[in-house]
Amino acid sequence: MYSEQDLRSAVDAGAITPDAAAALRNHIAAQRQSPTVDEEQFRLLTGFNDIFVAIASALLLAAVGWIGGSIWAPLAGASVAVAAWGLAEYFTRQRRMALPSILLLLAFVGGVAGALAGVIADNGETLEPWLKSFDSEQVQYAIVGTMAAVIAALTAAAAWLHWRRFMVPITVAAGAVAVVAVVMALVFGLIPGAKDAVFPLVFVAGLGMFAFAMRWDMSDRERLTRRSDVAFWLHLAAAPMIAHSVFNMLGVFDAAIGVPTALLVIALYIVFAAVALAVDRRALLVSSLAYVLYALVSLFKTAGAVELSAAFTGLVIGSALLLLSAFWHKARAVVVGLTGSLSDRLPPVNQPRMATA
Repeated sequence: MYSEQDLRSAVDAGAITPDAAAALRNHIAAQRQSPTVDEEQFRLLTGFNDIFVAIASALLLAAVGWIGGSIWAPLAGASVAVAAWGLAEYFTRQRRMALPSILLLLAFVGGVAGALAGVIADNGETLEPWLKSFDSEQVQYAIVGTMAAVIAALTAAAAWLHWRRFMVPITVAAGAVAVVAVVMALVFGLIPGAKDAVFPLVFVAGLGMFAFAMRWDMSDRERLTRRSDVAFWLHLAAAPMIAHSVFNMLGVFDAAIGVPTALLVIALYIVFAAVALAVDRRALLVSSLAYVLYALVSLFKTAGAVELSAAFTGLVIGSALLLLSAFWHKARAVVVGLTGSLSDRLPPVNQPRMATA
């Protein structure tokens, strides 16, 4: 399987002509009867060797972290981060292996955060009496929140350095999540009452992440560059923040939901489907799937189908999603047509004909 990035690289290297690349894109789009953008492509595997290298890297990183942690707690994360960066110099920068690159990025970012948290944990016996010396609980919260924000900020900076060096698309999403963690830590630390508004704050953060993802998406509407891959991971980060916060605010899993709440969940899922069609991203549908399944199970139980409620739910949702997938392009055309002038900033409904010389 060759990605759009591989195709562009081949053109730049002179292996194939721009005309041949354009003809190939047009042929694939016509063969699949669907624009390339609708495929929502991202590269996870370049071959089984990706899995082989990922497993070997995970074993190595786990061993390095274990050994480092046995010497000094912060060395566990630090050694993992250093090892992940070193492995990325070959497997990411030279070999361009997809799955190992993702694993090594996550290991690097997690290692940096773990090392910083390890430093604080290792000095816990000193920090705890110092914190308790402050009579005000609000001051204690502020100090803890500030420390968490510093860890998140340094982690975001590490992600930025990794992006500048290796340009792994998921890195931007990892950095964005770290930035959200910085803001959330400061808010919870400086405003004690904010802990009672966790889900509204997460929802706002999710909307911000979604807007950031759309900025990357709109800069590459035809999804021909690495920007599209960056947007994919940003949407993947934003979707659960939006979906889980919305449905938790509705109290979906707090108790047995009634018919009105179940119908509201289904209506929201339809809204999410319309948004997913408009922006041509499926992350929102996947992230909110568990909630609509639960709502439908509750409806079937209310209707008396207790024993087969799960089976009926799977039948209905599975059929609906398969139909949506089969008619995704036609459904997109309808939804995008309702957006008016905004459609000029969304992924094209019809495959743009790639010009040849």
